[in-house]
Amino acid sequence: MPDRSSDSPAEATEHLLARLPEMRLAGVLHGASNYTFLATLVPHPPAGLRVVYKPARGESPLWDFQAGTLYKREVAAYELSKVIGWPSIPPTVVRRRGPHGVGMVQLFVDADKRHFLGEQSLFRDTWVKVALFDVITNNADRKSGHCLFDADDRVWVIDHGLTFHTDHKLRTVIWDFAGEPLPGDLCGDVERALTSLQSGALSGAMDRLLSPAEVDMLRRRLRGVLDPRWRFPEPTSAWSIPWPPI
Repeated sequence: MPDRSSDSPAEATEHLLARLPEMRLAGVLHGASNYTFLATLVPHPPAGLRVVYKPARGESPLWDFQAGTLYKREVAAYELSKVIGWPSIPPTVVRRRGPHGVGMVQLFVDADKRHFLGEQSLFRDTWVKVALFDVITNNADRKSGHCLFDADDRVWVIDHGLTFHTDHKLRTVIWDFAGEPLPGDLCGDVERALTSLQSGALSGAMDRLLSPAEVDMLRRRLRGVLDPRWRFPEPTSAWSIPWPPI
């Protein structure tokens, strides 16, 4: 799959998310550990563009992730997904101005009630990419409910604030591929991301969003999965599955 980081429909949406002058809050999205708002960007015909807004100011303190960085990690995951070609993450940008200050703005996905655990035996080509993406990003919180289905049966994945840590943090509900090698058809995608991180557009994006140590560890994880001996990791304990799982 070609690099989607430029000249794509997503780029126009990114511009809208970051540049439209006014964001009207519609309410708080319940169930999130950090302040997460549903908002509308205006002017945007016919009735406003709905987005999810996560301000840095609303992030809950964590002992292992630096305060005020989670929104940047969400954007970093999106930037990586554009280059590697998967999984589908809604357009996500840093917005400097908002009702509660700087934060992440992401296009809202109008999803039904389905999620990974109910569709585990289906969409396996999608799940293997999500599982691999979580290994590469060192995702510490892949819940089933972070996998959304839209009306066209497209799977979108969200909530990537707990990613890119330098220590091993993988926690996920998707252990279906444990022990399996890297699918051959994904090698080229991973190689493209590694090249872009070393000397392409992804390098600049990650340098703005992550610490040098986190970028270095991302580079190591990309190289690691390309090793012919690499296998999808196995869960090590009950801690390997996030709680609640949905």
